[in-house]
Amino acid sequence: MTVSRLQDLIDLAKTPSSDKRRELLRELTDQFFGTTPPSPVENELYGAVLAQLATEMEETVRRELSVRFSAAPNAPRVLARSLAMDVEGVAEPVLRHSKVLAEADLLDIGGIKGQGHLRAMSEREAVTESVSDLIIARGDDQTVGSLIRNNGAQLSRAAHEAVTDRAMANPELQADLVNRASMPPDLLNEMYFVVETQLRQKILERNAGVAPEKLEAALAVGRHRLRAEDGSLPPDFETARAYVRELQASSSLTPEALVRLLRSGGRTEFLIALAELSGIDFHTAQKIVEAGQIDALAVVCKSVDMDRAIFLTYAVVLLNKEGDAMGKAQAYGRMYAELTRETAQRTLRFWKLRREAEASVAA
Repeated sequence: MTVSRLQDLIDLAKTPSSDKRRELLRELTDQFFGTTPPSPVENELYGAVLAQLATEMEETVRRELSVRFSAAPNAPRVLARSLAMDVEGVAEPVLRHSKVLAEADLLDIGGIKGQGHLRAMSEREAVTESVSDLIIARGDDQTVGSLIRNNGAQLSRAAHEAVTDRAMANPELQADLVNRASMPPDLLNEMYFVVETQLRQKILERNAGVAPEKLEAALAVGRHRLRAEDGSLPPDFETARAYVRELQASSSLTPEALVRLLRSGGRTEFLIALAELSGIDFHTAQKIVEAGQIDALAVVCKSVDMDRAIFLTYAVVLLNKEGDAMGKAQAYGRMYAELTRETAQRTLRFWKLRREAEASVAA
């Protein structure tokens, strides 16, 4: 089609007849997808006419146009942008699939449109870091979950931290994050204490597969993320710590000594002693014990190669308030036997980050 003919069609598009405009829209669309690709000038004119005509059509027609042009690698950008700014039902195909939309277009659209537009953007084959940042900032949990599940979406370190913080209080996002291939190991292990048992097992499995150099790099980054939200120390902390230090000085701080502390009701002493034996910080030990996370306690005990009987004693005493403490302890005993020390030690490296950071600050 010649440029002059296209100009004639632009004038024809101004006719008040909706039937003629619909017929013209169909003719132009068929011609665009003809055998001869339009030149750059023709492409621009096609976009101007089609975008103008589309605004006069009903939603079903605009939706059909969006579907057809969403897969076209040479679709006029002005048309694609116009369709992407349309109502949700029209915009979705172009936002999901069109390659002609630039990052700037997506940022403009995502900055003013609603969740349907953001969700369609989150499902693109490739999503840049800047667009991901916008989706995380403006998206609801369903939209952010869609982005996290998309391994073609690039997330910066800051974005991973933001969604980790969000997932801490939102179980709906936790499985998506644990299963995300690019999830940084230190953030993955931060989530260990809030996710369900099956997801904890996945975290342990992923820890076992982390290469040593990647492990050290993740630990280095993780030390900079520590947050001061542990809460206050128990009122008997100083007295309990002094007692534990006496045990250390006399070489009496042993796994068996921790059993005696538990049975005598010395909960704070037990937590401090457990932290000292394993190298984790007090608040991490407190988080594990106070929440009754016996599987996490198994990781701590296995990392220092405690005897299985000692671990089971801890489990029974800590679970004593529950009706089936012995039955649950037996189940944890089986899990303890299957957990390798290497996997436990890899996991504990992440749990030691806070203590290592505290030591570096003190130094």
